[in-house]
Amino acid sequence: MNLMMASRPVRWQDSSGKLIACTEKIKVLNENLDELRQVAQDALEDGILMGCCERQLRDALADAIGHLVNPYLATLPDNNVINKSSY
Repeated sequence: MNLMMASRPVRWQDSSGKLIACTEKIKVLNENLDELRQVAQDALEDGILMGCCERQLRDALADAIGHLVNPYLATLPDNNVINKSSY
């Protein structure tokens, strides 16, 4: 069941806050995000149908995202994270 609300488009930025301009990069980033949303939606629906608590499912999904590991951390500059308020 695909009842996901359309979210506003992401304005992809580099670590300095400059917008990503390459259309191919934007396309890949948006496709990856769409796929992630669909997998998360499917997991939420499956869990609810199996009787799990929706809040717990949402917390588990958020926790999984929060614990993703950046495998490039050692090779990228320390400032690879922009201030969230500049989104």
